[in-house]
Amino acid sequence: MTINKQSDIAANIQIGPTDQGMVRIYVEAEGGIELPLDFDPEEAEEIAEELRAAAEAARAVLDKAAPGKAPSGKGNAGGKRR
Repeated sequence: MTINKQSDIAANIQIGPTDQGMVRIYVEAEGGIELPLDFDPEEAEEIAEELRAAAEAARAVLDKAAPGKAPSGKGNAGGKRR
């Protein structure tokens, strides 16, 4: 699956610290899939930077597709991601 391919699979994501000093991204998807991903704090900060850069690039795509429309600044704040 490529990053641009759409999917009908719904998943929940949780992010938080572990008692071992790691940052865990926990993904739970339909069909009983549970995926705990642990990162040291430096790796987590790198991921956060990549997320910010991707969000900025996505906004640029939207702005280019709809010139003259002010960005809403709103996103999917719910727990389900696709």
